[in-house]
Order: sequence, then C-alpha cells, then structure tokens
Amino acid sequence: MKRSNGKQRDVPPRRQRGYPRPMMERANWTSLDGRWEFAIDLGGDLKSPDQVTWDNHIEVPFSPETPASGVSDTRRYKAAWYRRSFDTPRYASDQRVILHCGAVDYDATVWLNGSLAARHEGGYTPFCADVTDLLTKTGPQTLVVRAHDDPDDLAKPRGKQDWKEQPHSIWYHRTTGIWQTVWLEGVPSTYIKSLRWSPNAERWEIPLEVQLAGVQRDDLQLRVRLRVGDRRLADDSYAVTSPELCRRIAIADPGIDDYRNELLWTPDSPTLIDAELQLLDRQGRVVDEVKSYTAMRHIALLGDRFVLNGKPHPLRLVLNQGYWPDTGLTPPDDEALRLDVGLIKSMGFNGVRMHQKIEDPRFLYWADKMGLFVWGEMPSCYRFTPDAVRRTTTQWTEAVLRDVSHPCVIAWVPINESWGVPDLPDSPAQRHYIQGLYHLTKTLDPTRPCIGNDGWEAAATDIIAIHDYDADPQRLAARYDDCRHAEGIGAMLRRERPGFKVLMLDDFEYRNQPVMLTEFGGIAFSERAGTWGYSRAGSAEEFARQYFNLVSTVRSLPLFAGFCYTQFTDTYQEANGLLYMDRTPKFPIDQIAVATRGPRNAEEQSIEANWRGGMMQQARKPERKKARQR
Repeated sequence: MKRSNGKQRDVPPRRQRGYPRPMMERANWTSLDGRWEFAIDLGGDLKSPDQVTWDNHIEVPFSPETPASGVSDTRRYKAAWYRRSFDTPRYASDQRVILHCGAVDYDATVWLNGSLAARHEGGYTPFCADVTDLLTKTGPQTLVVRAHDDPDDLAKPRGKQDWKEQPHSIWYHRTTGIWQTVWLEGVPSTYIKSLRWSPNAERWEIPLEVQLAGVQRDDLQLRVRLRVGDRRLADDSYAVTSPELCRRIAIADPGIDDYRNELLWTPDSPTLIDAELQLLDRQGRVVDEVKSYTAMRHIALLGDRFVLNGKPHPLRLVLNQGYWPDTGLTPPDDEALRLDVGLIKSMGFNGVRMHQKIEDPRFLYWADKMGLFVWGEMPSCYRFTPDAVRRTTTQWTEAVLRDVSHPCVIAWVPINESWGVPDLPDSPAQRHYIQGLYHLTKTLDPTRPCIGNDGWEAAATDIIAIHDYDADPQRLAARYDDCRHAEGIGAMLRRERPGFKVLMLDDFEYRNQPVMLTEFGGIAFSERAGTWGYSRAGSAEEFARQYFNLVSTVRSLPLFAGFCYTQFTDTYQEANGLLYMDRTPKFPIDQIAVATRGPRNAEEQSIEANWRGGMMQQARKPERKKARQR
C-alpha cells in the first residue's frame, strides 16, 4: 500500500496536452493544469473548503493514485480536495468566463472565491459553469474542487476501478478526482454553446445543429465555411431566429468514384473537412467564432456485414484499456495519444474498442485525423439499483452527445458482459433496462449501430457480439465455421456458451445481424511474476506463433464481419497485451501487422509461411510422441 508522506514527489515537467475540446475550438482559453494544493479526506467528512488542511500538492490532471501526480497514494479514501489561485484572465471586458472540467471522478463540487460554482455527478464526462459573476475585480482568483469518490460504491459507473485495496484479476487501481484538463474559456455575451455534425455521404449533405447561449439577439447570422485543403466546399449564411439552429449543408456530388473518394473518410484515407463557424451582427462584425471539422462518410449494416461508404468493410479491432504506467487513465501528453493511434494502425488494426472508459477527446481527434475506427463504451456499474440505472442513463447520454460528431466513432456499447445486470436471463427489469439503453442510444444517435450488451446474453443489439477466450484455434474453427446460412447461425447462437453464458436471451431472435468476435485472445506473455492472462506463452516466439494461429483462424471464418483482439497493451498485472504497458512491442510490429491483417506482398507472405511451418511442426509433435509410444 502506497501512502503520501506529505511531501511533493518528483513529477515530470509539464507537457503539452493540446486543445481540450477539439470539436469546437476557440482562441481565448487558459489551461489550469499544473501544481495545485491538495488534501486527502479519508472518510469524506469535510464539507467546505474552510475545513481543509492543505498539507500536500498535486500535479493536475493526474489522479492522486498515480506517480505522475506527485502524490502516489493508492489507499481507499472517499474524497480529495484541490485548490489553486490564478490571475484574472485577460479577456475582453464584455466577455463571459466559462470554467471547464474534462473529467472529475466522481461527485464534484466547485467553489470560486468561496462561492459555489458548479456540481456534477459522473467520473467520465465533462461539465462547465459560467463563473464570470464570481470573479473578483482585483487580486488572484481562488478555485477549489472537492471530489467525492466512495471506493465501496458499486452502483456507480466505475469501469475497471477496483473496489479492493490492491488490484486483482482484470481490475486496476482507482482513479480519484481530477484526471482530465481543467481550463477557462472566454466567450462573448452571446456565443456558440455546442454544435453537432451528422454527415450523410449517401445524399452528399452535412446536417448541422448549433445551440447558442447567453443574451438572445435578433440581429445575428451564422456563417459556415467548409474546406478540404484549399478547396472550398461551402460558404453559407443563415439567419439566427432562435437559440437552436438546424440546417442541411448540401455538397456538390463529385459524380465519378475517383473524385468522390477524395472527399470520403476511411481509415486508409481519413479526409477531414475543416469548418469555420462565425456569428455575425448586421454590420458583418464577428460576435463569436469557433473552428471545427467533420468528415463525409456513411456507416451502415447491410445484411450480415458492416458497410463503410457503401462497401463491406471487415473490422479488425483491438481492445484498449487506456492506461499508462505512471499516469493511469490520463495520457502523459497529447503526443502519447497520437502515438497510440499510430501504433494501433501500424499493428494492422483498423479500429479500437475503448474498454470501460470514455476516452479523452484528444484521442478521438487523432483517430479522426489519422484514420482509426472507435467503438465507444460506457464504464460499468456492478450492481443493479435505481441509482445505478439513473447514473448510467444520465452519464451515457452525456458521453454519446460529447462524442457524436467524431467521424471515427462507428458503434456504441452501453453495457459489457452483463456487468451490473447479473440476473439478465431471469429478470424482466434488467432485460427492459438493456433494451431501454439500446433504444435511448438509437434515439440520441440513429446513425450508428448499438450493441446493447457486448459479449453474450443479447437482449437488444444491431450486432451479435461474442466473447470467446478459447485458446485453441481448432476448437474456435469447429465452433464457428459451420455457419453458412441464417438458420445455422441462429442454431449455433442458441447452442454455444463460450463464456458459460447464453449468447442470446430466449425472447431475442437472430435476424441476420452481423456476427463479430469482439473479445478473444488474451494471451499473456511477461517475465514479471504475479501477472494474469486468459492463456499464457512461455517466450516471445511462442507468443508470436500463438497470436498468428488464433488471428489467422478468426480471419478465415466467413461468419465474422469483424473481430476485436484482447488487447493493445499490458495493463498493470493483466499481461495479455501485444505491447508492454510502456508501448514496447513483445515481438516486431511488422510481424504483428502481418498476423493481424494478412500478408500484402512477397516479403510478408514469407513471414506468414514461416509461421505456418511452425504451426505444422507443433501439430506433428503429438503425432511423433504417440508413434514413439507405440
């Protein structure tokens, strides 16, 4: 058990974290990351800032459990307190000041200069408050944040945060308090509060929703300019007649596919459309302006396949827990997120399933920019109670609406493996809950598929998502290869129980949805003692061979419209990553890519042939042993 001794530990130099809300960027902003005063409240008994003894410091935005925070305290405490002073922002005199918190786990209360500024429940989604009227005219401003996060509360969305003192199995150290950027933003008295893009490549149009906030005015226009490089796609202006504006921006259809493809977003060619939005008054003066982006792409499910821009697109995903060795859930810096996206692509995957975490918006920015599919997933509760239902429903809504405009996001997962709904087959209430989350998600975003319960016990879903950690490729092939028509697939889904759970509930019917193997593998290879995995390899060479055998088998099965391998990196004691936790590969990246996607040239075919030769040798060993015994 690690405890803080009240002294500030050495922390790394402050790093560049990037603009915290890349989907809507303003020029006037100030990061409040850095050194804050800090105190731990073991019992969660303190209720107001004047009760706190500020006996430590912390480096925000790293959680106090992490070494990078300078605190590195992994005890079970119920609350943490933060305080810092900052100079009055030098924004225009008529501007409002908005305080933003990217993520504070779990119950956050914020004071500015002794007055209550904001409250928010939920550890993975952002919140903000207009604090203009709480600023003092002179002197420094004092900001205090209290984060209440009961480690025993299993009825709140907590993802992989362990409830035990020490991490065990597939659960890790807790994340208490601030773990994403805290920042200030200057906005005019009437300003663009939010926007939403819903591109439709079938109709070559980009629906746009904009919400305004502040003083209502009847003399404004919204100007929207869209560009790809130097090419202008649109320059439209709309009268602002209410705080909510919805318009469809028509893009000239290029016609022939070669020209169309230049504008379409795919993982191989992630074309982004730069957007500039301006609020203008009658004299044409700029009242407010933001930069954004979108992309022209269309996703759909056609029969049993996933379709991108009208063409079947097999999914090759990798499971990502989103942890780093010294910084926990928080990336060390923006470069770490860019590196992760690049590594995943270089390993032959075209997508990532973010597991039990609402990932930093900067990760989604790099996935948009570099071309990587993302499945968005809600961190789980572990009890089924009215509070758990309320919390999940509210926070899942916040998560979907935060990320709905990102082109990289292609699917939503509100529940994983029946976590939080342990009696799903026998409980009508729990089944209705899963169905309700599915329909809520489709209401918030009808453009993307939703997997109501990823893994098994399907009650409402657009994709049949199966978790199967069988380490024997031959058994996997035997289980899933003999499925050539809907009746056979339906029978298999009723018969098989790879996680000792039924794959579909009795009142759910298979209707030719795509079937994907959304968790498999989990092969552990590590020289450290006390590590865990679903199966184990004794050497790097054996690990590479086992990975190739499993993935090449799964790739060859026509049933699967996609797969998701477990997992991207080791995560603390869970040592089943393709990379170590510091992002060092366990065997060469180019070989991982060949195994993941298959060979693309003669050199890669040679690599595959060597692996297949190793497979044959391994298969002959039992035969030779039996022959000697005879």
